Amino acid sequence: MSTKPTTTDLEWTELDQRAVDTARVLAMDAVQKVGNGHPGTAMSLAPAAYTLFQKVMRHDPADAEWTGRDRFVLSAGHSSLTLYIQLYLAGFGLELDDLKAFRTWGSKTPGHPEYGHTTGVETTTGPLGQGVANAVGMAMAARYERGLFDPQTAPGESPFDHHIFAIAGDGCLQEGISGEASSLAGHQKLGNLVLLWDDNHISIEGDTETAVSEDTMKRYEAYGWHVQRVEPKEDGDLDPAALYRAIQAAKAETERPSFIAMRSIIAWPAPNAQNTEAAHGSALGQEEVAATKRVLGFDPEQTFEVSDEVIAHTRKALDRGSDAKAEWAKSFASWRTAEAERAAEFDRIAAGELPQGWEEKLPVFETGKGVATRAASGKVLQSLGAVIPELWGGSADLAGSNNTTIDKTSSFLPAGNPLPEADPYGRTIHFGIREHAMAAEMNGIALHGNTRIFGGTFLVFSDYMRNAVRLSALMHLPVTYVWTHDSIGLGEDGPTHQPVEHLASLRAIPGLNVVRPADANETAIVWREILKRYTKEFGKGAPHGLALTRQGVPTYDREVTEGAVKGGYVLFEADGGTPEVVLIGTGSEVQLAVEAREQLQAAGVPTRVVSMPCVEWFEAQDQGYRDSVLPPSVKARVAVEAGIGLTWHRFVGDAGRIVSLEHFGASADGKVLFREFGFTADHVAAAARESIDAAQR
Repeated sequence: MSTKPTTTDLEWTELDQRAVDTARVLAMDAVQKVGNGHPGTAMSLAPAAYTLFQKVMRHDPADAEWTGRDRFVLSAGHSSLTLYIQLYLAGFGLELDDLKAFRTWGSKTPGHPEYGHTTGVETTTGPLGQGVANAVGMAMAARYERGLFDPQTAPGESPFDHHIFAIAGDGCLQEGISGEASSLAGHQKLGNLVLLWDDNHISIEGDTETAVSEDTMKRYEAYGWHVQRVEPKEDGDLDPAALYRAIQAAKAETERPSFIAMRSIIAWPAPNAQNTEAAHGSALGQEEVAATKRVLGFDPEQTFEVSDEVIAHTRKALDRGSDAKAEWAKSFASWRTAEAERAAEFDRIAAGELPQGWEEKLPVFETGKGVATRAASGKVLQSLGAVIPELWGGSADLAGSNNTTIDKTSSFLPAGNPLPEADPYGRTIHFGIREHAMAAEMNGIALHGNTRIFGGTFLVFSDYMRNAVRLSALMHLPVTYVWTHDSIGLGEDGPTHQPVEHLASLRAIPGLNVVRPADANETAIVWREILKRYTKEFGKGAPHGLALTRQGVPTYDREVTEGAVKGGYVLFEADGGTPEVVLIGTGSEVQLAVEAREQLQAAGVPTRVVSMPCVEWFEAQDQGYRDSVLPPSVKARVAVEAGIGLTWHRFVGDAGRIVSLEHFGASADGKVLFREFGFTADHVAAAARESIDAAQR
């Protein structure tokens, strides 16, 4: 099967034009009905979106998750009607009533596209630039997927060859994340990626001359992209024929990602609203809507007008999609016959299953030995990499510190890269110093499917990633963030690099599981649990953030640390009866709780130590289990964590105490900082005595 373009001629009929104009009318009416939204871009982009969905992309509206489909990303998510209207016209499941319910409670057409909510929406977009990076991640995943299942077939001939199309606006390209992602895409020579830029010169504050004077096309040329300009027709409207020719040329360019600049006039052809900032984010008003309908030859008295001829014409996309999928299926069947072993691997991965015996490969660490949890994580990745081929990832230029090199002999780099380990299908990704784009690219990789992705940096730099992390949680994506150097324990680099507020801040993101293991064995166990939670049998997914130490920490008994899978468990029980106080710790501070327990026990105070690597996992347990770990009758409690204490008030109660850090760190040896800032066993024991006194009042 070939995906190579065979013609640059576009078949364009009066019905096609009427369908485009219908899309414009629907965009105006939907925004006018609800009273808010973004009509202008949906109007001007209608020819481009229609050309993609009806003339270019290989997809089946009846099977929106077909493996062989092209992907579409609307990075300019505020113009959600650009996507919704095409999903309606092509037959993805949206109907006219859904467009009438735009931006209202319970509708399938929320203000910005939401993955998992509306069939045909490939990613949640809205924060500008995120979609560009998502698309780059999807293109990376498509190449890696091909390497897993069909690396030898000629380009364009594999059932795993497909394209990623994205539409971005001026705002997307002003956001730094798009520059980060576009730089990497050019470096990676992602020839399966086509980015269409809606160059309409309008943002909320008016003409983009207010903020931008660069030559964007030259910028993309400098990134290493194939760059084209599509000029509008004489009347100012987008030219579908010229755009189609540009897209076909982009598809023929297999060695570089493609950038197509489309000069458009926002809200075209509204007589008074076109080319105005008001048309970007406001309803046009009844008079302007009526006037525009007259220009387009529609009845100004009607709303949501769609002729039977138009919908019958556009729904032929269902037939074309069925034919395309059937043709692909023949190629796929031939591949399955020729590659039986790889086909079995594909079936396992597509089913969300892990290979048999993978858990046996997990390392077990010697009790008592001091090991940094970042080092333990690195050993886990190297052990599992040999048996889980779909697991891949890397770091934002900190691999040696993050321990995220899953295979040092194999780097995900394009053909022609001079490094000896370069492999277009390599295991280790070098994201470069681009944390924000890395996180969003990981989202795109996860959304593409058929691989398992991780990416690392220092915990303090999770701030750069936060918006993309929030979106991974919103979309329930199975991505794993490896955040090392998780406290003041990292030492001399000082307060700019020492995370203080980050753990609590990340735990505030709904749906993100923050996992801070206490030792090497907990690290292996939580990695195992994370991978299990990414299987389809577990249910709805969630991203995980691993917070790992730079410094060595004591290793505890592997059998006991199995309790980490529940998020919180009894690491050391009180000797001599019911505990009088419970000490709760995470990460490197668990050892302080353990040492404080020894002091308290020696003084005749029965003390329990609870390790709580993941608050979110613990709170998901039933009440009975949680009460067994933190007995309601024991009011004396101390939580210890080298960060701000916001997380812990609900666990320690009124009589409890929190040993925390409520200010920034300093530049000194980590052990010195722990001592100077009160992270000592003596201080934890003293806090326990205070809590016992408070509980007895």
